[in-house]
Amino acid sequence: MANIDAGDIVETIPSALIVLDKDLNITSANRAFYQTFRTSADETEGCQIYELGNRQWDIPSLRNLLESVIPHRASVEGFEVEHDFPTIGRRTMLVNARKILRPGDHDGSILLAIEDVSEERAARAESKRNWQLTQGIVDTIRDPLVVLEEDMTIVTASKAFLTIFGISEAEARGLRLSELGQHQWDVPALRHLMEKVLPENRPIESFEIEDDFPGLGRRVFNLNARKIYQVGNHVTRMLLVFEDITDRKQRERDALSLTNEISHRIKNNLQIIVGLIAYEARSTAQQCVQGYQAMQARIGAIAQLYDLISQSSRGPTIAVDAYLGEIAKNLSASLLGNKSGIKIEVKAEALDIDPDRAVPFGLLVNELATNAIKHAFPGGTGLVVLSASQVGDQIELTVADDGVGMKDLDSAKSPEKRGTDYVAIFARQLGGTIVSSGSAESGTLVTTRVPLLPLQPRN
Repeated sequence: MANIDAGDIVETIPSALIVLDKDLNITSANRAFYQTFRTSADETEGCQIYELGNRQWDIPSLRNLLESVIPHRASVEGFEVEHDFPTIGRRTMLVNARKILRPGDHDGSILLAIEDVSEERAARAESKRNWQLTQGIVDTIRDPLVVLEEDMTIVTASKAFLTIFGISEAEARGLRLSELGQHQWDVPALRHLMEKVLPENRPIESFEIEDDFPGLGRRVFNLNARKIYQVGNHVTRMLLVFEDITDRKQRERDALSLTNEISHRIKNNLQIIVGLIAYEARSTAQQCVQGYQAMQARIGAIAQLYDLISQSSRGPTIAVDAYLGEIAKNLSASLLGNKSGIKIEVKAEALDIDPDRAVPFGLLVNELATNAIKHAFPGGTGLVVLSASQVGDQIELTVADDGVGMKDLDSAKSPEKRGTDYVAIFARQLGGTIVSSGSAESGTLVTTRVPLLPLQPRN
């Protein structure tokens, strides 16, 4: 270290350095000083600091430092000076001052290190303005909103959020989301979703959570979250918005409950009609029995639809597989009886159908299955299979049997021909088409395809 020239060290330091004697005259300065303040050694050395240039260093705060503070202290760090410098404009300087005493020099010198922190201060002020603007936007949003760090601690929260949870901004800042209230937000599914937002940049939309909240009671919230960041800024945060949907959810539940109640009553009325038809069928002429039974099966299919609606908790959709199962049971009861050798099976994917199209859908299935039961098994034994599956953007409905195959249906007045006409009518009501109808290798197979929408796969 003894071989290192002090002058080399001074010239290497990026901060501007000047040395003052006891009279505050500049005895020397480094290259950084000359470059920063756009002056030269000839214009600087030997000049009193206050008279340097056009007296741009004659600053009251700097006078106080040099004449009042330094005489009583050996050093001063972080003394901030803000001033309009004619050559470089308004700047903020951070000054560090230290007394230097050499052997035999009782007066000593003063070393001033001057660091230009103008850009840093401007960036800090801009950041503060941006933060104030952001906070203003956050507070304007009606729904509760929080900004989270990567570790899920709260950076800031809107007034709506603070009000709904009954906490102050100071109490919320630095608190983890899972620590709010009585840990209602410490939900494994929510944690999993939020852990996916930051690393994968995947937004959360309409994540529903329901719980008892202190001071609020039972509430339902929809959560929406996404990652936020600034270009050039490596800090990544998460924006989380809480939408209170309690009232809307209650209205949906009330509507569903009312729908189920009405459907239950309709089902009961239809079952009464089915019972009346069955009673009439027992006392009517034999040639009319089949007509009564067909009518009974059709009304029974509709009754089963309303039975499913009355029991459903999923809202305005009907499970196709369950619906086919109920139709199969109704057909077995009305047309076959316990001793019949004809069986009906259901093979259906988990699909949902809207109630508006469920009636023609059920009647279509009922008509095809009824035709098979009546005409495919002269020996009194066999199998009918009801199938539903998704094929591309359509739903494929198939009714197949292992009976004797289709007969000639040229007679316009035959019961079979009327059944086929009904099938075509119901298919048109569904917006679908009969893609195949005829004898298979064993028995008869009829395939109908209807548009996928509003039929939907079940989640």
